[in-house]
Amino acid sequence: MANSTTTTLASLISPIVQEALFTANERSVMRGLVKNFAVPMNSGKSVQVPVYPIVAAQALTEGTTMAGTSADIAVTTTTKTITLAEVGVMTNLTDLMRDTSEADVISHLGKLFGEAIATKMDADLMGLFAGFSTEQGPGAGAELTVADIFQAAAELKSSNAPGDYFAVLHPKQVYAVKSALTNTFSGVAATDVGNEAYRRGLVGQIAGINIIESSNVAVDGSGDSIGGVFSSEAMGLAMQNDLSIEIERNAALRADTVVATARYGVGELIDVYGVKLTSDATI
Repeated sequence: MANSTTTTLASLISPIVQEALFTANERSVMRGLVKNFAVPMNSGKSVQVPVYPIVAAQALTEGTTMAGTSADIAVTTTTKTITLAEVGVMTNLTDLMRDTSEADVISHLGKLFGEAIATKMDADLMGLFAGFSTEQGPGAGAELTVADIFQAAAELKSSNAPGDYFAVLHPKQVYAVKSALTNTFSGVAATDVGNEAYRRGLVGQIAGINIIESSNVAVDGSGDSIGGVFSSEAMGLAMQNDLSIEIERNAALRADTVVATARYGVGELIDVYGVKLTSDATI
């Protein structure tokens, strides 16, 4: 009887990990759009992120001390806590499947695990949209408009939200926007944005906001979605363990149990740096 050894298991782990990491990084929409924090091992289950207030400089009078004037301020930070948790997926890779499959089952398994972790991470971050206090969408059952996106941009700029702005929306939310952009009677279809929507189905940018479509934005039972428009400073992703793969031999099953896990946490950092857009997500 052939025995499974550390060497044979290691030969399985390496390609699965490589493919899973690559896929997780490539398929994740949200990870690169939010503030990332690396959490060292053995440093606790939560991350505390200090949030500094906006301060204003004051005009000074020559020869007069600043002490006791409006320029003499106390800087008080607030703290946002992001708690780590585990997510995972597992399967049994049978000897028969591994040894008879014409496809590269190991690579495919890594791809599936990477997609699963990326999808879960995106869904957790997108779930934070509903927590934004400011709503600029038309509401449940109503179609999203270009004006709604402009209003969201105005809210972020009014709040001095820094950096690039992103809108992450369900494809069926964006459909109404594309329909308006390609309407030949609206006058928008002749613009660069309208032409791009015609040619490739892409919106690109509206009001300086990068429009991103993702089916990971949840659709509720009434066919509505809550998308988000935000600055990268609005939300945080605390990562301690990007992706771990473990394999355990199950001799009785004639299979290897493959387990993939990741350890991270998500949280809202600055509420006014994000705007939610609630709208219809049906066609």
